[in-house]
Amino acid sequence: MKGFSRWLQGQWFEQRRLTPALWLLAPLAGLYCVIAGRERRMARPQRLPVPVVVVGNITVGGAGKTPLTLWLADQLRERGWRPGIVSRGYGSDNAFPRQVSPASLPAEVGDEPVLLCRRSGVPVWVGRDRVAAGLALLAAHPEVNVVVCDDGLQHYRLARDFELAVFDGRGAGNGWRLPAGPLREPLARLLEVDAVVCNGVPDSRLPPALPRFAMQLRPGNFYALDDPQCQVTAAGLAGRKLHALAGIGDPGRFFRTLEGIGLAFSRHPFPDHHAYTADDLAFARDGVLLMTEKDAVKCIGLTLGETWVLPVSAELSPALIDLVLEKLRGRQAA
Repeated sequence: MKGFSRWLQGQWFEQRRLTPALWLLAPLAGLYCVIAGRERRMARPQRLPVPVVVVGNITVGGAGKTPLTLWLADQLRERGWRPGIVSRGYGSDNAFPRQVSPASLPAEVGDEPVLLCRRSGVPVWVGRDRVAAGLALLAAHPEVNVVVCDDGLQHYRLARDFELAVFDGRGAGNGWRLPAGPLREPLARLLEVDAVVCNGVPDSRLPPALPRFAMQLRPGNFYALDDPQCQVTAAGLAGRKLHALAGIGDPGRFFRTLEGIGLAFSRHPFPDHHAYTADDLAFARDGVLLMTEKDAVKCIGLTLGETWVLPVSAELSPALIDLVLEKLRGRQAA
């Protein structure tokens, strides 16, 4: 399954056209368009009592939504707002809203919500129904006066005041809808969002008039998986036998980051949101294991040897939060 996932991602993102291997999926892409369009038309948006900022993408897989959500929460707090975060919680049931704590199990609430909770310091709730999750968050935390919805672009039941679409360096791939391509929605959907955030080289097919912001992910010091207070720099790991593990939307992004800070290592890519077992990590017994924070929340207790986690933080122009706040103040004044 891991090999098929890598192959399919390659077919989607490494070409700007539909490859012959995917021709048989073109009719299914047409069916997907019909079903997705019908679901959007049938959605009855419901507004929360506070403004809502939605972070999402029109492609499958990670593009940098979690670091951007953390950045937004930090920026809002610095400007006097009291944010809360709602998310679906990939891979978990979450039929009913539930609060996420730093000790929550990723299998129960999702890996990204656990990371958001540990890093943000703001209330985080998950639920299949983002409206219900938002209402539950506000009932439990009445001080919250703005909700940031992680990966909610296609959840049309939740009315929103500001939409951010995120792309990484892979862009829109071959430009086809699922399953023939990586698109959840057509590129024309971007004409409706408030801004696009590019985590890498912008795709030339993005609407030119749309506000566009570059996002850089800056690595910090590594911290030990079993003791986050214990830290080491890249220089402290150089020259050792290193294994790098990444189960994110684009594992290559993590590997390029490690190369950028001067490390040499063996690569071990896994599918996004992979549920690790001890056997998955057996390759690292003869060396030092490096991983992302998203992987780390699922690997505690599974590793046998020395393991280090690399945190990253988003950097963006302050003009983006100014644009967001302009919209939010307009909602408050209405």
